[in-house]
Amino acid sequence: MDLASLTLVLRAALSHNPEERKAAEASLDQIQYAQQHLVRLLQIIVDGNCDIAVRQVASIHFKNFVSKAWSPIDPEETQTIPEADKSMVRENILGFVTQLPPLLRAQLGESIKTLILADYPEQWPSLLHWVTRNLESQDQIFGALYVLRILSRKYEFKSEEERIPLYQIVDECFPRLLNIFNTLVQIANPPIEVADLIKLICKIFWSSIYLEIPKQLFEPNIFNAWIVLFLNLLERPVPLEGQPSDPDARKAWGWWKVKKWITHILNRLYSRFADMKVHKPESKAFAQMFQKNYAGRILGCHLQLLNAIRTGGYLPDRVINLILQYLTNSITKNSMYQLMQPQIDIILFEIIFPLMCFNDNDQMLWDEDPHEYIRKGYDIIEDLYSPRTAAMDFVSELVRKRGKGNLQKFIQFIVGIFMRYDEASIEVKPYRQKDGALLAIGTLCDRLKQTDPYKAELERMLVQHVFPEFSSNVGHLRAKAAWVAGQYASINFSDQDNFRKAMHCVIAGLRDPELPVRVDSVFALRSFVEACKDLDEIRPILPQLLDEFFKLMGEVENEDLVFTLETIVDRFGEEMAPFALGLCQSLAAAFWRCMASSEADDEVEDSGALAAVGCLRALSTILESISSLPHLFIQIEPTLMPILRRMLTSDGQDVYEEVLEIVSYMTFYAPTISLEMWSLWPLMMEALNDWAIDFFENILVPLDNYISRGTEHFVSCKEPDYQQSLWKALSTVMTDQNMEDSDILPAPKLIEVFFQNCKGQVDHWVEPYLRLTIDRLRRAEKPYLKCLLVQVKTELLVNSGSP
Repeated sequence: MDLASLTLVLRAALSHNPEERKAAEASLDQIQYAQQHLVRLLQIIVDGNCDIAVRQVASIHFKNFVSKAWSPIDPEETQTIPEADKSMVRENILGFVTQLPPLLRAQLGESIKTLILADYPEQWPSLLHWVTRNLESQDQIFGALYVLRILSRKYEFKSEEERIPLYQIVDECFPRLLNIFNTLVQIANPPIEVADLIKLICKIFWSSIYLEIPKQLFEPNIFNAWIVLFLNLLERPVPLEGQPSDPDARKAWGWWKVKKWITHILNRLYSRFADMKVHKPESKAFAQMFQKNYAGRILGCHLQLLNAIRTGGYLPDRVINLILQYLTNSITKNSMYQLMQPQIDIILFEIIFPLMCFNDNDQMLWDEDPHEYIRKGYDIIEDLYSPRTAAMDFVSELVRKRGKGNLQKFIQFIVGIFMRYDEASIEVKPYRQKDGALLAIGTLCDRLKQTDPYKAELERMLVQHVFPEFSSNVGHLRAKAAWVAGQYASINFSDQDNFRKAMHCVIAGLRDPELPVRVDSVFALRSFVEACKDLDEIRPILPQLLDEFFKLMGEVENEDLVFTLETIVDRFGEEMAPFALGLCQSLAAAFWRCMASSEADDEVEDSGALAAVGCLRALSTILESISSLPHLFIQIEPTLMPILRRMLTSDGQDVYEEVLEIVSYMTFYAPTISLEMWSLWPLMMEALNDWAIDFFENILVPLDNYISRGTEHFVSCKEPDYQQSLWKALSTVMTDQNMEDSDILPAPKLIEVFFQNCKGQVDHWVEPYLRLTIDRLRRAEKPYLKCLLVQVKTELLVNSGSP
């Protein structure tokens, strides 16, 4: 297809008419392997006279096709990109990086990444020469740095042997890179484009030193030249001109990104390579040099930057988080702690504590998007970037490693806040500081539970400073009271009425008008259920409690909510029987919501998937708790079948273990195995034959149940033919030359199950299985597999009546 025709097809792919759009996409799929197709797509992408929307469609199609077909996963794939086209793309693609607008460049960058991963250095040896040549060209520096960033990233996580090409890249490029970096840093009043170039240089440096420092950088003068430039930029104030006022745009602004990447690099050098306990001689010398010459100066720069928190200035959350990680790593190092010690009060009370307090952003989220407030509070990934989490980590490490003096001083400070709060009139109470103080007390719970004189005062502290906040008119304090109470639920209460009061306040929080309070209360309730010595405290209100759970599960996807439910089911066991069906229905509905949200939005995929796994695990816990009540399994089965049918296909690879566990319970504890449950057998066998061999041990359990508890149906049914499908799967596994002994252990176990349960009814299978077993026994190396195969052989010989 010529350029003009291809342009028309791409334009049609943008049509509002679904039929026209579908026809265009089908046409693109049909011609994608045609000679020159990829080259023509590239021509359209870089044609400045072409409509930008058409260029964008071309760039997406180009990226997706390159990702799929440049280096096919299946080595037997017959359709391939012509080599002449590949060569032409490699020769031309790099030069276009600087010519494209950012949106198209991002798509092209993904394609260059695919090419580099597949072809460099073997099929693309000229790439490095192109980079070094263009690093010398003033108008091509951005393109060279952009490509070098992708190239260096290929080796970021590679082992030492696989990093050898990287050392050539460092040899060839880093001297030029250092000169460019030095020139950029010297520019007075630099425009934002300079920040973009420096950011790329930082990313290249980061990828190159992530796992190992290249030997070239061990040379003190060279390393010093780099660090001097990093420190220069770290110490230098960010330009005020051009700084966005919008908070999201501000943290993504080029100069703040530069600060972030430099802090990132210095943290990596400090935490991974400046440890004096390392064993390699050259690494030890580097660690000594870094500690002596740079670690203290970096600490000084970091403390200077943190002053923004004291003075009301701006510092992005990620930069604060990284700086606090550096400070936390410094606590255990004597020389560094000595540098910090004169300022420890300022650090603790004017930097760390304010970060622990409830703030304007929290309030805005609480009011405008409570679901997002909850997600941020419970998201593990969010914790990696949060200044508050980093502040909590600093306090925890400080009292753990340097507790003498610091713990007492910090607790006195917290008590002072409690006292000022109690004394202040309602209009001027420092609510946010009280919230921070409660967070601090909760964070230090492990330490305070073990340390005199504090451990004896914890119950009084809860009664005096936490209990009143359960009825606070401020929502975030009610939530924090529930959370802190949960942290201390396991202490020995001298007055059990205090335990009861705390637990009932937490349970009351499940009906709070504010969603975050309800979620924090659920989280805290788990600790109280675990700690409760007399379940009669909860038993009378169990139905209402579960009602609140059902309502909350309809509102929130949160795995901690499911964990609490699991704990309740675990503690009450068979007493959950009246609620089992309702619980399973609620969990099933929550599971489908989690799946829908993770499929609809990539950003919530992780949290949605985690909550989905939690729902399946809770379903297993319920089934286990009612295992002595088989009639309930009949009632529950229709609720679970849609989940089992969908998740036993390749759609359920991420939750396959959990789903198989549910199938195992359903096939073992139900009075009989229903025809509906039998319909799952073909799905499991299909998965085993296709992609699920890693789950063979898990699949063994339900298959055993089917054969041993449903023998009559297994033997008599011919549509589908269960015996034939079993033979197909087992013979494939046991004759596969590439499978390790340890991978096929379930196979002989299943053969034994088959013949022990179907004795006298399947004699025609004895000979084929005997041949299969003897053949695999000849190749077996592991003693355990040999033993299993010998057992099977003996079983089969007995069945055959042979001497």
